[in-house]
Parts: sequence; structure tokens; C-alpha cells
Amino acid sequence: MDSRATIARIWRGKVPASRADEYEAYLYEEGIPPLVRTALAVQLFREEQGDETEFVTTSYWLDFQAMAAFTGGDPGQVHHLERDAEFLIELPQRVAVMRILIDRES
Repeated sequence: MDSRATIARIWRGKVPASRADEYEAYLYEEGIPPLVRTALAVQLFREEQGDETEFVTTSYWLDFQAMAAFTGGDPGQVHHLERDAEFLIELPQRVAVMRILIDRES
């Protein structure tokens, strides 16, 4: 059986730069572990943008059905963490669900 990811789910959120370290720790504690247990792979990115810091979480899935099973329905629907409203400048309204066209490791 081929266990390569065919779908990527990409979440983006911005926090005030002054709270970025705290939010990163919160993501490691609450947001990332469920993905690590279920997705084929997970990446967490951080970009400093002056007074704001953007976080991007990308999870990789075997197929749409596997991702839908994890999210409990529509994979494009945002599932906010309990404290997201406390940290995020604006609660994201969507998650990008993208089909992987090229998957090559160097």
C-alpha cells in the first residue's frame, strides 16, 4: 500500500509579536500533538512580521477521507483551539485543503 500523502491541510494564524513565544508553546502543547498522532507528517512554520508573528501549520494526509475522519467532517472547517481567541489577532475563517501535485524529497 502506498502511504504517501495526497492532501495537505494548511492553517494560518497571526498573533501579536509580544505573545508569539507563548503561542508557539501553546501550539506545541495543544495543537500539534493530535496532528502528530494522526497525520502522516506535520510542519509548523513561524514568520516574524514586525508587530505580528504568523504561524502556519501544514499537515499531510493519505487522502481526503483520512483527513475528514480526523476533523470529524468537513476538513476545510476551522477547529479553533480553546485559547485561540485569547492569542490570535483574528480567528481564521478557513483552512486550505490542497491536493499535492508534486512530492519530491531531495
